[in-house]
Amino acid sequence: MGMKQIRILLAAIFSLALALPASAAKLSLAEISAYLNSLQSASSDFTQVNSDGSVSTGKLFIKRPGRARFQYDNNNLLVLASANRVAVFDPKSNQPPEQYPLTKTPLNLILARQIDLSRSNMVTGYRSDGSNTIVTAQDPQHPEYGTIQLVFSEGPVTLKQWVITDESGQKTSTILKNLKTGGNFGQLMFSIDAELARRR
Repeated sequence: MGMKQIRILLAAIFSLALALPASAAKLSLAEISAYLNSLQSASSDFTQVNSDGSVSTGKLFIKRPGRARFQYDNNNLLVLASANRVAVFDPKSNQPPEQYPLTKTPLNLILARQIDLSRSNMVTGYRSDGSNTIVTAQDPQHPEYGTIQLVFSEGPVTLKQWVITDESGQKTSTILKNLKTGGNFGQLMFSIDAELARRR
């Protein structure tokens, strides 16, 4: 190949590189913390992939601090987080709803009153895949409670997905779709006691 052909080839490669979209820069932890703190209320459709490979869909409502409602399609399953508790209402069970402290689940990290990912030992993973920023976080005081991996896109910053790894190593992935910020959600939407009374 002659020098002229080489110059033409290099020019073509350079032009192609300029035409390709640039990879997204990694969002800073300060940007992500500010975004999460701005999510005072939000709603989203979700798809949940469980550790056994089963898939569920539904609607998620968030009201920070400390409140979330996972309303599952088709099976009347409901998960509520409020008053520092998480309750799982399973209509297939004849037992009272399973309840446990919200602080013992990594979901607490994004429902907290104030989120600061720069806290020492909170972030255990922080990278970009070229189009998303992926952050893995844990409770610095209780790493044994598990981790939550958060996936964010930018332009604008948007939470797209999270993967919770619990204390036994089981993973549950929640993929968000059509996330909408804002919304005036009443307290009863998140009340575990009100739901208990309704189902009696």
